Amino acid sequence: MNIRYGHGKTEYGPGVTIELTGDEVATAIDAWLVAHGVYVDGPRTISVNRELCEEGEIYVDPSGRVIADGKEFSGRGPSDEPE
Repeated sequence: MNIRYGHGKTEYGPGVTIELTGDEVATAIDAWLVAHGVYVDGPRTISVNRELCEEGEIYVDPSGRVIADGKEFSGRGPSDEPE
């Protein structure tokens, strides 16, 4: 998983991009199923749009934020304030 500021060119900021491998996308889908009381026991194939997913990307709008490992990524971009 790679989290970085996006390449958005809006007046509000670049947004945040979360890049996932295909395995990470499959794990996220599996976790969502478990959160909804669906448990799969044994091998499975998870596909997206009827194809194996090789990668995924989540774009967070400039009005949003991401917190990962205690670090905050504001969709408006990096803060100029010292840490």
